[in-house]
This record gives sequence, structure tokens and C-alpha cells, in this order.
Amino acid sequence: MAGRKLISPLREKARILKREKHKISRRDIDPDALKIIYRLNSQGFIAYLTGGAVQNLMQGITPKDFDIVTDARPGQIKKRFRNAFIIGRRFRLAHIHFQGGKYIEVATFRREVEKEEEANPDPHTSYKKTYGTPREDAFRRDIAINALFYDVDTESVIDYVGGLKDMAARKIRIMGDPGERFAEDPVRILRVIRHSVRLDFEIEKKTEHAIYSHRHLLAECPGARLFEELNKDLANKAPLVFEAYQKYGVLKYIIGQAGEGYDANPVLFARLKMLLDIRESAASDGFQFTREEFFALMSWPWVESLLSEEKEEVHKNLHETVTQAMAGSWLTKGLRADSIQILILTHYLIQALRTGRMRWSWQRRSHYEQASRLCFLIEKGQPPQGKDPFASLFHSLHSSTGKKKRRRRRRKPRPDANIE
Repeated sequence: MAGRKLISPLREKARILKREKHKISRRDIDPDALKIIYRLNSQGFIAYLTGGAVQNLMQGITPKDFDIVTDARPGQIKKRFRNAFIIGRRFRLAHIHFQGGKYIEVATFRREVEKEEEANPDPHTSYKKTYGTPREDAFRRDIAINALFYDVDTESVIDYVGGLKDMAARKIRIMGDPGERFAEDPVRILRVIRHSVRLDFEIEKKTEHAIYSHRHLLAECPGARLFEELNKDLANKAPLVFEAYQKYGVLKYIIGQAGEGYDANPVLFARLKMLLDIRESAASDGFQFTREEFFALMSWPWVESLLSEEKEEVHKNLHETVTQAMAGSWLTKGLRADSIQILILTHYLIQALRTGRMRWSWQRRSHYEQASRLCFLIEKGQPPQGKDPFASLFHSLHSSTGKKKRRRRRRKPRPDANIE
């Protein structure tokens, strides 16, 4: 195959781990991913499994995603797969869709763009200049263990960057000079921390020192990118990821003043960690929280501390207080507004539990159901139960006060009542 002859010299410089020396089996790879690789290979293209899927399979973990990298250009991929859709402007790649909403990402080998090319991009052809060889593609990636390739044909792992050595040492290492790489893209800091937590790997010392010295650059990142990274934290081991973010002092760059409070106050963060642990346990049992609920839960300990300091009428300043607490967070406008409404209503419900006085008209509010679940989780320290967890909790605490009483009409005395 012409495509494979092109990289034979490069393979001599790579470390090749043969089938008998690793745990990866084709039986553990998504059948649709295998079909894509086989079709590309049969037509003379190189196609490898890459990224987190490779290191997960090497550890015996079932990957969530199976990303593929190839020397086929996006247009060539599109011609060979009717279910392929090309996305992206600067870096074009293909999403090949399957039934059930599933898709597999197929990218073309890329290289690191020179600064001169970066400064003077051609909007029509600049993306073509980013294409590269497998070796160049491996070196332009962030973390060494994510730059491994798996060749389905030979059942071997290909390593250009020392990723296999890092896997054996259980170490996360940013490739190149960590300070320079973080300066180029500060979001790499969050990726390094998240990978370390999820794999239970140690961050290499040079990389760790660069996190502390460059974390302030996260303040300059576009909100959309930080929001995208934050969403990835919801999927798996959120409590441990947030604990690591607090350790490295980066929460304030992600969730604004609330994060600053968690970074500075261990007691406040311990409260958050407890709530996140409960949410994680509920999620593992199949209980699904909405994103709005999660972000409200994430903000609650900080908001609660502010509300406890209010000297004046809380209800009067509540919306302003909560909005200010979430100011600086990179949540989308709609998601932030929904989270604020859930927080406010949760506060009202908790106050009702304390006083025994409840306005049941709140049940008609659009965010009541979410606030009901959040209130139960906060007060009981366990996952929500039943259709309306708050109502059940309220009636168990205030069985008599929770019911509306009928006022008895005073009977007027009869006109002849005092006549003897």
C-alpha cells in the first residue's frame, strides 16, 4: 500500500510495542471504529487509533471515545463515507455518524504551525498547511501518553514521544517546554490536571512547577473554551478533579468569585466536596442531574456563606447577591441565569424547612423541580428521592403546619340570646 511505504523510515525512529507486550485486543475496540480503519487501510491510507482510547485500552479500561487519525484529507474521507460530515474551519476533521446519535471523529495528521504562518494565515488554504506526518502529529499533541498510536493491522502500539515510558512510570508529562506550551495555550493546564486525576498518575515535576507559574494565564482564555473544559469535568470523577483544581489554585479562573472563595477557604471547599461526592454517588446509581442543577450545586456553599452574612432583609438583595457570587464565571448567559434561579428558589425552600412556613405557589415555578432535588440533597446529604423530594421532607418535619387550615367563621349571637 502506497500510504504505508511513505512512513517506513519514520517507523524506524519510533518505539514499536508488539502484540504480546500490551493488553490491547481488537475485540475491545468499537466495531464501527474498526470498519473505518479497515476501509481507509484497504484504499492505501494510514489509519490509527489514537488519543485517550489507546492509553485506556492499555490499562484495561473501556474507552468512552474511539478517535482515529489518518493521512487521508477531510475531502477524501467524505468521499469514502456517506455518513461523514466535515466540521471546523481552521482544523478540519470528519465526524462519521452512526445510529443512536453516535459518531466517531476522524482527523488528518497535523503538524505544529510556525509562528510566521500563524501570524499571516490564508483563510482559504491555511488549514492545508497544518497537515503533517504521523511523527509530526505525535509531537504537536499536549501530553505524551495521549500521543500513542495503535495500528490495527499489526496490532502494535507506535510511540514517537516517550509515551510508553510515561505510562510505565504512571506520569503525566507535557511535551516540550511546559512553560512555553502553557503560554501558547493555558487550557493545557486543566487538561494535565484532569488526566492526572482520572488516571491516578503523578504530574511530572517540571510540568507541575509550570502550572503554578502560568496558571494566571487562564484568566485570558476565551470563556467558551473554559466552559467546554468545565463540561468535561462533569463526566467522570468530578469531586477529585475539583479537589485537584483547588490544590493548584485554578478554580477562581473557572468559576469566578465562587472559585476564589473555594481556593482561599478550605472549610468552604470541604462543604463543596461533600456535595459533589453525593452527586457523584447518585450519578453512579443512574440518577441524572441537569447541567443547571450541577452548576447550582457547585455554587451553593459559596452562595450560602454570602447569604449567612446578610444583615438586611435577605429577600430584598437575594438576586443581586447570587448574581454577584457567580459573576466572572464562564457559564453561558442562559445557563448562568437558570442556575441563579435554582439557587434562589433553593434558598427559599431551605428557609421554609427552618420556619415551617411554605408558599406552595412556588411549585408552579419553572425551576421548582430542580430546586426541590437540590434542597433535599443539601439538607439530607443523600440523593433525592421521589417525585417531589422537598415536599416529602417538608411534610415529614411539619406535618401539621404544612397543611392549610380552614378558618372557622365566628357565629353571630342570636338576637334573642340575652332575653330571659
